[in-house]
Amino acid sequence: MSTTGATADPLAALGSLPGVAESVESVRKAVDRVYGHRIMRRRSNEITSEAALRGARGSAALSGADWALEEVRRRTDFSGDDEARTVGAALRLTAEAGQLLSIWRQSPLRVLARLHLVAAAGEEDTVGRPRQDGEPVDEPLVDLPLPDATEVAGRLEGLSQLIIAGGSAPALVTAAVVHGELLALRPFGTHNGLVARAAERIVLVGSGLDPKSVCPAEVGHAEPGRAAYLAALEGYVSGTPEGMATWIAHCGRAIELGARESTAVCEALQRGAA
Repeated sequence: MSTTGATADPLAALGSLPGVAESVESVRKAVDRVYGHRIMRRRSNEITSEAALRGARGSAALSGADWALEEVRRRTDFSGDDEARTVGAALRLTAEAGQLLSIWRQSPLRVLARLHLVAAAGEEDTVGRPRQDGEPVDEPLVDLPLPDATEVAGRLEGLSQLIIAGGSAPALVTAAVVHGELLALRPFGTHNGLVARAAERIVLVGSGLDPKSVCPAEVGHAEPGRAAYLAALEGYVSGTPEGMATWIAHCGRAIELGARESTAVCEALQRGAA
């Protein structure tokens, strides 16, 4: 996304794209339904914990480790192979994201560096910093043109400035742009998808749209499959109004599916308590 246009608040301007206002309203209704559930008033911590687990599973699936939920729940050792390490990274990021909310609006680049450090867990010497010219990127499931290090640095700085400045953009729009921009840039040598989805989660929680983190968008991104996810991302990368609107709508639908997932958890808990 270009952050240097004539519009003073380019994120807010995206809210006027065709269909975006409808997506924003649909997301708000879906989130409100979860928060209005009677179980949420008494057992919200359980819903948050379950949403975190399911969100991590969904994010890992999009990065190539499509494990059954019960396997993620059961496993304690995530060091065995690449898939296990991916699931472990997703779980660590989900836990860490909630600790970074207060820093995000003041220093988003610091938060992104921390997220990558947590995800990579010392796997390589380049953890916690954007890649430099000539350094490889291991993100085989995202087959899109890779910006060079200079472009990455400039666009990260522009994104950071937009977040720090705030503005009137709906949370859905901001979350979608943060997520899309990080995947388009792939600023780190590894784990960019996991980091991008964790950053989206931080925006949704920190904005107040989903303050208890009970609407795991990662579930909704994974449910239609990786092909649909990447097709929507191509719309973002295109930079066209139609492509941007498609990506924002995709992210909105992901939040709605995450909300539906937690509503089902609430219903299950309610049946068990009856």
